[in-house]
Amino acid sequence: MNKYFSIFLLFISLQFTSQVFAQEVDIVPYLKMIEQGKLEEAKAKLLDLKTDNPKSSNLIFLEAVLTENGQDAVALYQTLVDKHPKSTYADASLYRLYSYYFALGLYNTADKNLAKLKKDYPESPYIKMASVNVVKNEVEETPHQTTETINQNEKENDFNFTVQAGAFTNTANANVLKKDIDNAGMVSFIKEKNVAGTTFNVVYVGKFETRKEAEDFLPIANTRFRIAGRVVEINQ
Repeated sequence: MNKYFSIFLLFISLQFTSQVFAQEVDIVPYLKMIEQGKLEEAKAKLLDLKTDNPKSSNLIFLEAVLTENGQDAVALYQTLVDKHPKSTYADASLYRLYSYYFALGLYNTADKNLAKLKKDYPESPYIKMASVNVVKNEVEETPHQTTETINQNEKENDFNFTVQAGAFTNTANANVLKKDIDNAGMVSFIKEKNVAGTTFNVVYVGKFETRKEAEDFLPIANTRFRIAGRVVEINQ
C-alpha cells in the first residue's frame, strides 16, 4: 500500500477516534483494516454495517475509501461533502476530491476543492498535507509510463493530443480498462501521477495530431468504453 495513503488513514484514525458522532458508526477499526491490507474483510464488514446503519454518513466515507474506481469514489466523496458538511469526514473527503481532480489535470476544480477545505475546515490537518505534497509534486515529479514500452522510433512530437479515459488508485483496475481498449485495437497507455501522496494510474486512449481529431474520437471512446473521457495534451 502507498505509504502516503497509510499516513492519510493514520491521520483519520488519530483525529477522529474520540469524536464519533451519535448515531454514527465508528469506522476507525475498518480504516485500520484497510491500512493493514485487509480490503476484502473491510468490504464484507461494510455490507453488514450499511444494512444495520443506513443513515450513517461515516459509512459513505468508508465505502468511498474502499471503492477502487476513481470516478465512483469521487461521487461518494462529493455526496458526503454536499449532504453532510458537518460530518467527521467532510474535510478528509474534500482532500480526496482535491487529489483526484489534480491528478486528472482539472486544476481549477482541484483548486476550488482545496479553497473550500481551507475556508470551511481551517483547522484540518489535510490542508498542510495538500500544500506540502503539491510543492513536492511540482518540483520533483516526472510522470512515467508504467505499462507501455514506447517505440523509440516513434515521433512523439507528431502526436499532441489524447483522450484521458480514467484515473485509478488500483493498478489492476487501470490495466483492465487498458486491456479493454487494446482488445478493441486502439492505442492506449498508462501514466502514474502522484498527487498529495496518492498515486493515480491514469489511462489514456488514442494519439492524435490535432485537438479536432481527438474531439471527434471522444464520443466514440465514451460510448465504446463507457467512460467520461476528456481531450488532453499528451505532454501536459
